[in-house]
Amino acid sequence: MSVQTPASTPTRRRRKGTALGRAITRTFDNRWAGLAALAIALLAPFVIATPYALSVMTSAAIFVMLAAGLNIVVGYCGLLDLGYAAFFAVGAYTSGVLSTRFDLPLLATLPAVIVVTIIAGIVIGAPTLRLRSDYLAIVTLGFGEIIRITANNLEITGGPSGIYGIPGLTDNAVVFYYLTVVVVAVAVAGAARLGRSRLGRAWRFIREDEDAAEAMGVHTYRVKLAAYIAGAIWGGLAGVLFAAHLSAISPGSFTFLQSALVLMAVVLGGMGSTPGVVLGAIVISLLPEVLRDFADYRYFAFGVLLIIFMLVRPQGLWPHRSREASA
Repeated sequence: MSVQTPASTPTRRRRKGTALGRAITRTFDNRWAGLAALAIALLAPFVIATPYALSVMTSAAIFVMLAAGLNIVVGYCGLLDLGYAAFFAVGAYTSGVLSTRFDLPLLATLPAVIVVTIIAGIVIGAPTLRLRSDYLAIVTLGFGEIIRITANNLEITGGPSGIYGIPGLTDNAVVFYYLTVVVVAVAVAGAARLGRSRLGRAWRFIREDEDAAEAMGVHTYRVKLAAYIAGAIWGGLAGVLFAAHLSAISPGSFTFLQSALVLMAVVLGGMGSTPGVVLGAIVISLLPEVLRDFADYRYFAFGVLLIIFMLVRPQGLWPHRSREASA
């Protein structure tokens, strides 16, 4: 007959707590959570379908795609990018110029957008990805400003006035919202799949310890460049949706503040966590609209709430949990 010692009770409680934590993790990290979020997005127009609400929800969906792309660079690979709006601008301006100057439908510009964003990723990433930490952040910030200033001074991009009359993908706001949600869902699922692939594991090794990853045979420069190119493609495609949504773009839409907000969404949601990044992007994009009744004080309230979030949950609203940690 075994006798239960006082020390064994806390141990059993800890084991029960650990088992409960694993169960919660499995519940929230499985595919049903993503399907539930997609269902909510698809059902939202049935709850409220005013033009303003549809515009806000569409902008939020595009912002989710931006955050998913930056999560590849920052969350998976650990590369601090402060100029991510540059790829957003490259995609928007490429589709805008081709559709207005050559009378092309927006869908026909997608191959050119992908090619141009890949080139932009190589041009920006190739000379900078040998840098680390703060130096990389400063250089990416500089490249982001170079793209914006270039668009502000070129005649083909419309200068400070930008490009107007960009054809939309559809004239129906509800149909465009659903189209955006489907494209963003595929992009988010693709980013998550990349994170679980062999390349994604290499990105995480580099994020944890770049020197150790290189010592184990990972070609860190090529792997980091692949992350940068993947993030550029996601940002460029989000730019196409942005141009179609507003039918007009200007350099003022691609400032450092836009890059900072996307980075904030990744950090707030949980770096490397796909559901966390989606949640963070929704919070960042919708919270200012929820606080619109505060008028001039809404951004002050927005900042205060963000500080509280980060103090209470420094690891993010929905942090990434590795399989090893949850086993």
